[in-house]
Amino acid sequence: MQPRNMSMSGVVDLAAVKAAGEAKAKAEQARAEAARQAAQGGAPASAAGALPPSALVIDVDEAGFERDVLQLSAEVPVVLDFWAEWCEPCKQLSPLLERLTVEANGRLLLAKVDVDANQMLMQQFGIQGIPAVFAVVAGQVLPLFQGVAPEQEIRATLAQLVQVAEERFGIIGIEVDPNAEVGAAGAPAAAAEAPAGPHDALLEAAVVALDAGDLGGAVQAYKNVLADDPTNTEAKLGLAQAELLARVKDMNPQAVRTAAAENPKDPAAQIAAADLDLVGGHVEDAFGRLVDAVRVTAGADRDAVRVRLLELFEVIGADDPRVAAARTALARVLF
Repeated sequence: MQPRNMSMSGVVDLAAVKAAGEAKAKAEQARAEAARQAAQGGAPASAAGALPPSALVIDVDEAGFERDVLQLSAEVPVVLDFWAEWCEPCKQLSPLLERLTVEANGRLLLAKVDVDANQMLMQQFGIQGIPAVFAVVAGQVLPLFQGVAPEQEIRATLAQLVQVAEERFGIIGIEVDPNAEVGAAGAPAAAAEAPAGPHDALLEAAVVALDAGDLGGAVQAYKNVLADDPTNTEAKLGLAQAELLARVKDMNPQAVRTAAAENPKDPAAQIAAADLDLVGGHVEDAFGRLVDAVRVTAGADRDAVRVRLLELFEVIGADDPRVAAARTALARVLF
């Protein structure tokens, strides 16, 4: 079965920005510690306390989802396996996922969700059939595939997940040690503090501003980072999200949507409605609205719509399949 695009509502989640910042700091700390120990002839350390291989595969329920999945996703990509005892394909897929997770040696964590016992989670993820496999990275949900796929394809998917987690969020996983002890919740032990990176104070200031509702302050803090480091992934993501939230903060949703419905060729009306769509988690609706607006506009109006669409791509991230699909649709109407 082909992978499906599935998502939870509320895609634009400020917690994801904060989690990404925490993950980046942990990754930098891990690299610094590994280099220090390597220089001393010792074994490299990881961003988290060491875990035994058996702790890389866990059962998760609704009560422990935030602790065992969302929080841990700031340190290691968490793969979600939605299954049920009566599901025959699940009996083929689950052991394969468990084996590949252990082989990944701390770069992945597998969380198994029994859908019969966790109906609310099943509904929140919009699952219509099992087995269904998702990933959570730095608090963000990524759809992987539904149904049983060949092992080679699953390996490639998980390898890509590991790559995205490291390159986009700085998450390098957790150390695996057969002799390590695991806490009551199965979570790795906290790491020692490490020196802050050159932009950590500014990024932390942005997160603090976001938590306080100071969107202008957050925007400026992210811009300050990018002025010195234009390729800083965390700052680019945070800036795109903070600017989006600042734009919609004082909007009247009903008035915006009415204006968009009555003026399909008005670029400003469609841009405002697309911003609302994205904040509400309706990613494909937002992209589709702006692609349609590009189709029916020209000149400066078309360019304004196109630029906003590219900005919204930054909010979601280039690796999201919905962004890839929208880029293709945009290319068709432009060329």
